[in-house]
Amino acid sequence: MITVIVIFVLLRIAFVAGLWKIFEKAGIAGWKSLVPFYAEYILIVQVVGRQWWWLLYLFVPVVGVFAFFVLIFDLLRCIGKTTVADQALAVFTGLIYLPVVAFRPETTYKGKLSELPVQPKSLFTEWVDAIAFAVIAATLIRWLIMEAYTIPTPSMENSLLVGDFLFVSKFHYGTRTPKTPLQVPLTHQKIWFTEIPSYVEWIQLPQYRLPGFSSVKREDVVVFNVPRIEENNFMNPNRASWTDYPLDLKTNYIKRCVGIPGDRLEIVDRQVIVNGTPLKNPPLMEWSYLVTSKDEINERNLAKLGLDPEDYSLISRPEQNKVVYQMHLTQAMLEEVKKLPYVIQVENDYRMHDGPDYRIWPSSEYSRWNADNYGPVVIPKKGMNISINDSTLAFYGLAIEKYESNKNVTIKDGTLTIDGKTVTEYTFKQDYFFMMGDNRHNSHDSRYWGFVPEDHIVGKGFFIWLSIDKFGTLLDKIRWNRFFKPIE
Repeated sequence: MITVIVIFVLLRIAFVAGLWKIFEKAGIAGWKSLVPFYAEYILIVQVVGRQWWWLLYLFVPVVGVFAFFVLIFDLLRCIGKTTVADQALAVFTGLIYLPVVAFRPETTYKGKLSELPVQPKSLFTEWVDAIAFAVIAATLIRWLIMEAYTIPTPSMENSLLVGDFLFVSKFHYGTRTPKTPLQVPLTHQKIWFTEIPSYVEWIQLPQYRLPGFSSVKREDVVVFNVPRIEENNFMNPNRASWTDYPLDLKTNYIKRCVGIPGDRLEIVDRQVIVNGTPLKNPPLMEWSYLVTSKDEINERNLAKLGLDPEDYSLISRPEQNKVVYQMHLTQAMLEEVKKLPYVIQVENDYRMHDGPDYRIWPSSEYSRWNADNYGPVVIPKKGMNISINDSTLAFYGLAIEKYESNKNVTIKDGTLTIDGKTVTEYTFKQDYFFMMGDNRHNSHDSRYWGFVPEDHIVGKGFFIWLSIDKFGTLLDKIRWNRFFKPIE
């Protein structure tokens, strides 16, 4: 936090210094740049020649951010910096570019916007400037305010459906400062429609979180960078070719937060229990069932039940006139399936419920945990102190080694060594969270790969703006009832 304050103060000093010099060149006393609000808004509006009512834009949420940068761009034009490159440098250097150009002897005040000569531009130049400005604006929105996200898997059904397009709020929890600045704008890991990396790691900056409106709460739907390298290369079986992405470019997952820092979490017979209290289950939760029918079930009959091809699979034919399906069903769907005349038997999927599951985290030959019976486990909290032994290292060793910014970590035979020194106690440096999908038997979540560090949190699911059913027919391809639906 101290580092964040120091950086903010330094940026503020640089910005005020730039204003001081520009005001002097415009015939205004430089010391007036020291007056908060008056300098940043009223005097800048006067220097660039905007109307007084322009100030009102600065008080409108979201709009105010862009109105402020428009004033900065206007200020640059008034001192002769008119290119999109100048605008981009002002934005992406945190306004440090302002004093850099202001203190140059050749930089002069050219006059208000209405007094500046109109420079004719070719059609090509106008298009280039418009596209560049759009990219800058979109980058700002994506970083500071909101980012678009698409649901790729059914792990959150029926709260979120495959094909939902949603906006993720960055301002709820506070946006993170960029860690990997050298990347193609509006990309994530790769350049669109290619396998070419969209970034280079020549520069890695320390990462901080700007102030937000709230913290992550239980039951929030959260987008985050999945921590482990395994999940970041989930579809690649060749481990030798795996990519270890920078923190801010790790693969995005969306799940529901079921445990916050310091919580004691366990799952007993499918029910999540936090600090001894059962957690409220999301409506329309799905569970896995083994459904035995007399023969293969027609796809149209399955569709009538509300099942698409991602909700079921044929897993075996144990004998003649018996076909076993795995189906992910809500309680209402389950009752409907039981009534079907060709269904012989419906039972809980014992593979999720009985005996140990080797995929469950943390992996141990002594553990009998599975998807339905898990824990208890205490979620790490910043400042929480633990003794180091075999048991605690099984739960917390991964976080200590990979996510706590420790150097030269070695874990062997129940001993933790950090930077050559044996550690018998450890105090966590950040908060962690436990995430689970609402489709509990069809979700790859914290039960399988562990805690989510606070610095991996991207934002809060906000609302759905479009929903497309890839299995729908032409007339019902778009799920109109999901338009602008808030995420709960």
